Amino acid sequence: MSPQALILHVAVPTPLRRVFDYRAPEGVPAAALKPGMRLRVPYGHGQAVGVLLDSGTVSSRPVEQLKPALELLDEAPLFTPGLLRVLHFAADYYHHPIGEVAELMLPAALRAGAPALLKQTARWQASAAGLAADLEALARKAPKQAAALSLMRRHGTGVDEGLLRAEELAGPPLKALVGKGLVEPAGAERVETGPLVRETPPALSGEQAAAVAAVRTGTGFRSFLLEGITGSGKTEVYLQLVADCVAAGRQALILVPEIGLTPQTVQRFEARFSCELVVLHSGLSDGERLAAWLKARSGQARIVLGTRSALFTPLPQPGLVIVDEEHDLSYKQQDGLRYSARDLALVRARSEGLPIVLGSATPALESLHQAQGGRHGHLRLTERAGEAKPPRVGLIDVRKLALDEGLSAPLLAKIREHLDGEGQVLLFLNRRGFSPVLLCHGCGWVAECRRCDARYTLHQEPRHLHCHHCDSQRGVPARCPDCGEAALMPLGLGTERLEERLRKHFPDTGLVRIDRDSTRRKGSLAEQLEGIHSGRYRLLVGTQMLAKGHHFPDVTLVALPDMDSALFSSDFRAAERLAQLVTQVAGRAGRAARAGEVVLQTHQPEHPLLHQLLRGGYAEFARSALGEREAARLPPFRHLALLRAEAMKAEEAMGFLAEVKQAARELAGDTVQVLGPAPAPMERRAGRYRAQLLLEACERRPLHALLDGLMPWLETSKSARKVRWSLDVDPQEMM
Repeated sequence: MSPQALILHVAVPTPLRRVFDYRAPEGVPAAALKPGMRLRVPYGHGQAVGVLLDSGTVSSRPVEQLKPALELLDEAPLFTPGLLRVLHFAADYYHHPIGEVAELMLPAALRAGAPALLKQTARWQASAAGLAADLEALARKAPKQAAALSLMRRHGTGVDEGLLRAEELAGPPLKALVGKGLVEPAGAERVETGPLVRETPPALSGEQAAAVAAVRTGTGFRSFLLEGITGSGKTEVYLQLVADCVAAGRQALILVPEIGLTPQTVQRFEARFSCELVVLHSGLSDGERLAAWLKARSGQARIVLGTRSALFTPLPQPGLVIVDEEHDLSYKQQDGLRYSARDLALVRARSEGLPIVLGSATPALESLHQAQGGRHGHLRLTERAGEAKPPRVGLIDVRKLALDEGLSAPLLAKIREHLDGEGQVLLFLNRRGFSPVLLCHGCGWVAECRRCDARYTLHQEPRHLHCHHCDSQRGVPARCPDCGEAALMPLGLGTERLEERLRKHFPDTGLVRIDRDSTRRKGSLAEQLEGIHSGRYRLLVGTQMLAKGHHFPDVTLVALPDMDSALFSSDFRAAERLAQLVTQVAGRAGRAARAGEVVLQTHQPEHPLLHQLLRGGYAEFARSALGEREAARLPPFRHLALLRAEAMKAEEAMGFLAEVKQAARELAGDTVQVLGPAPAPMERRAGRYRAQLLLEACERRPLHALLDGLMPWLETSKSARKVRWSLDVDPQEMM
């Protein structure tokens, strides 16, 4: 076929839900144009970078009216066939413009049309002096230098500087090591002092060995839910499965929910494997992300580890997908393409014929339901690894007890007992700042955000009022704006306030607070975690950043000083989230040979959720919750889609959704239930009024048939142009 007769079907990044047709670029042979390549194309009054999806001889427009593409940007497809199938599935399932989906799947530099060429970066290796250096002594003085040197000692062929930057070990730490003569450019001559140390795989328990054997058995797509209590050795199962994958010449993709878990996971994998590993997360610069992406695409990187968007990394020799902490809400994108990385990971594994392991101590009820129905193999780890035993869990009934900034006398006594026993103590509070409310004691005035239906949080470092919903900030008034009194008082407990009070009770104990505010500076989280592992910090205060996946072998007490607010919520998923959170936080205690203890402070000691967790753990809660969901006809026994709208006036958002409801009822008949419209639980946010319409069905097919019919109506509706609207399929939050 001549290039002139060829019609290219291109995904262009635009809000329109369609593919655009172009003729081939001038002078480019038809054989050079393959699906998955980028093209620079004319679009509107400018140009855009699109992705070639397909080509043929048919177009909805006369061929003579089609414009030619301007330039072919790639010599080979950037999207593998499996990723192209994921692209089409995501656009169809989430009813999102395919051009925007394709754009999301590319690093920023490639979206802008940069060449997909891997620039050679410096590689560094440990010198002879570095191989002989005392790592422990170096770690006490310069932990980042020690971490960088340790990484290079494990890799005799050298470490790419891009990986050092991704691990926040380049810059001053690397420069200092070079100055000390402990590292040198890779390839420099040096005298080997012996074999590089490799971590010897530990012997597997019977349950771990059974899990590994189950995944090894068979070929093609197989999905498994690995349900293992905290500390049961799920990561060791991952490591041995990845070893199989790499030994077979394949690539492994490992997803983790948040950046905070990345350094620890990377260290485990770097200690085990000598092949190249790349890391992908939002903390990387555009250049670092592009380099890692291209190394994976070339096959140079055998292991790819990253957060949600790492799912879209091209792998020419894919062999295994792992989704760690599969229940975590961080896997659900909350704006733009509202995809679930866990669900799309299953789609990708199926499309490429790979085994996939979903791991968690507290699996999502949807995943448990699928495992019970036979869609996933259900693998269980019921015992902690090694000598570790499950922690003792108890309640402190704080009714009628005096509280010192949220701390009861029994809890303070427990903290002192464990500190005196040389243990570490972790206090979990999922509320950053000093206080969630600033109140006037004279007239009752409350500091409220001017743009949201929410109260300002008082912060002390630096002192200001901050709305955590729209990110607006203002100074703290000296007097009440309503009555002029100076009697402004903070109410409620935040991590800053808890930290302040603990410092007064335990002034000689090293204390660290880990939350989004204390870890803003690049590298600060890694430094704080190193301080915990070295024992410099023995009192740990933190939010969810400390609750997930971390291994702190010296933590013997975990305390939740304020959990009552989470016991009452209108969201049907709230109980599941709380049960997961309590179980995950509790799992930080007693992970080594020392016994662990968990203490929950509450004004609701008779609450059924707490008793379920105390009596039978997460497994008993999950059994009960699934029965309640089935009786109430809620997910996973029903399928939901949430249409959200926001406008400067409440009536505009509600009016638009009322029109959508009428159109939906005409399209769906009795197969889909349409509920609402109703104001969102937080109606005003960032100065705009929000409303939502809920669509639910017993089966996915009629729900998606309705959405297929609604999309053209939404794109042509005049009222839709007066609001911002979005569609969330399988919503995880009803806010």
